[in-house]
Amino acid sequence: MNKTIHGHIAAFLTILIWGTTFISTKVLLISFEPVEILFIRFMIGYFALWCVCPRRLKVRRSKQEWYFAAAGLCGVTLYYLFENIALTYTLASNVGVIISIAPFFTVIFSCLFLHDRRPNIRFFAGFLIALAGIFLISFGGEKNLQLNPVGDLLAVIAAMIWAAFSTITKKISGFGYNTIQTTRRTFFYGLIFMLPALLLMDFHMELQQFASLKNLLNLLFLGFGASALCFVTWNLAVKILGSVKTSVYIYMVPVITAVTSALILHEKLTRTIISGIVLTLIGLFLSEDRKTEKNTAKEYKAYAGTK
Repeated sequence: MNKTIHGHIAAFLTILIWGTTFISTKVLLISFEPVEILFIRFMIGYFALWCVCPRRLKVRRSKQEWYFAAAGLCGVTLYYLFENIALTYTLASNVGVIISIAPFFTVIFSCLFLHDRRPNIRFFAGFLIALAGIFLISFGGEKNLQLNPVGDLLAVIAAMIWAAFSTITKKISGFGYNTIQTTRRTFFYGLIFMLPALLLMDFHMELQQFASLKNLLNLLFLGFGASALCFVTWNLAVKILGSVKTSVYIYMVPVITAVTSALILHEKLTRTIISGIVLTLIGLFLSEDRKTEKNTAKEYKAYAGTK
């Protein structure tokens, strides 16, 4: 049970940081293109993980290398590219709501490819309640719902890609390697797959972009915190809790974003937004299958009693 608690703490810490990254990205977009921010943050994260764990990962089977390549392609390159491109076509609030359906796709992929058991009605009830809360948070201010087929479809694809990444990460966790080393290997492939996008998009960095202390600190936060630390803690949470239970924490991102916007950017918290936060938290609680954790604890005690 202590291990399960550590998994929840790792998932919450990850989402707590990811929920505040929009502020840093918003500041950096004044001086950098989206693809430049993406490449720099994961380069910093990659070298940071080398410093923490300089040992080279030796893959036991060549077939396992394909899983690392798939994780890098999905979780680093494609997800962020589709999300950023979606933001150029539709509202950020639309993207925030649509990305939050990722846990639903995670359930489907986990059942299909990992042969996990099908979630009960409580999970889907929590999913709908949380989605309603996220909708209120995203459109509870002065923003109006504006549908854009291209941008919204890209956001749906991004949610599916993240679900695929979480499923692949769960598979990788079963290989028994060090989490930092597996995360670094994922970053490596993500950066490799990112190179064609750098050539096609407007990528050109100049030293004057790094002259600003504000830019430098925000890049370090995204590189060390949102990339190196958070991907390690996310992968650790998936390893302990599973891909479905960890993905449920994605519901918390709009909540943290709304709260930090009020505290840092002094944006107004309306009654609608507060109601949305409450609904999202209720949905998160319902989607967490407590019976599974209790059964796991009983099985572990029964197993320990035979030793």
